[in-house]
Amino acid sequence: MSPEFERRLSHLLDRLEPMLPPTAVEVDWTRDVAALWTRHPLGGRLTPIAPRDALTLEDLLGIARQKRELLANTRAFLAGKPANHALLWGARGTGKSSLVRALLNTLGREGLRLIQIDRHDLPALPALVAELAQQPHRFIVYCDDLSFEGTDDAYKALKSVLDGTLTGPPENVLLYATSNRRHLLPEHMSDNQATHIVDGELHHGDAVEEKISLSDRFGLWLAFHPFNQDAYLETCQHWVEWRLGAGSFDEAARGEALRYATQRGVRSGRAAWQFANLWAGQKTLEA
Repeated sequence: MSPEFERRLSHLLDRLEPMLPPTAVEVDWTRDVAALWTRHPLGGRLTPIAPRDALTLEDLLGIARQKRELLANTRAFLAGKPANHALLWGARGTGKSSLVRALLNTLGREGLRLIQIDRHDLPALPALVAELAQQPHRFIVYCDDLSFEGTDDAYKALKSVLDGTLTGPPENVLLYATSNRRHLLPEHMSDNQATHIVDGELHHGDAVEEKISLSDRFGLWLAFHPFNQDAYLETCQHWVEWRLGAGSFDEAARGEALRYATQRGVRSGRAAWQFANLWAGQKTLEA
C-alpha cells in the first residue's frame, strides 16, 4: 500500500467518522422498560432510557374514564388478549402524555415495554416493528404529539403498520399516539368540495377520506377536554399538597390558582402542575 493511498484512505475515514453512530448501549429488555428510537445517517437504533419520573395513575385527576379505558386495553394486550391501537387526542396540557408515562410506571413490572419514536422517524417504523416481532416481550410503540402537514408522507408508513399490509403489525406490538388533532392531518375547507350525497347518504371526497382513514386505524379513541374550574382546582390542590404537605392548599392558594389560570387563559393539568411549582417555590422561600 503506497503512502499516498494510505493518506487518502485516512482522510476518507476521518470524513466518515462524524456520520457513524455513537457507541451503542444495548437494550436489555429483561431489565430496561423503555427505550428511545434514535436516528443517525446510517439508520437508527434503540437507546435504553429510564422512566422520566414516578408519576402514577392516581396522580392524574379529571380523566378517570380515559385512565380506565387505556389501562384495560393495555392489560388485555399484556395478557395476550385482543387489544386496540390507541389515539389520545384533545386539548393541550390535559394529561395525554402523562397518562402514557403513568401507564409505564404502573405496568412496567407486569411486562410492559415502551419505545418512543419521533414522528419525523416514522419511515423507519416498519423496520422497527419487524425487529420487535422477534422479541418475547410485549411493546407499546409510542409517538408523542403526532400530526402531519399536507405535504408530509411519513403518515403512510404509520398507516401501513397500523392496518395496511398483508401481515399487519405483530401480535406483540401496539401503537399509542397523542395528538391535538383527532384526524392527525390538517383539514381545509376545500377538502369538502368533493363531498356529495348519493341516495340520501353522505360520501366524503378522496381528500377527506384519506385524512379520516389514518385515525380510523386506531381502534381506541380517547378524547381529552379542557378542565372545568372544579377539576382544575382539585388538581392544583393535589400537586400543592404533594409539594408542601396536607392542608397547604388554603384560601390564599386557591385565589392565586384561579388568578394563574386567568392570566394563562387555560385550565388544565399542566397549568395546575406549573402553578403548584410556582406556589411551592414562593412559600419555601418565605419560610
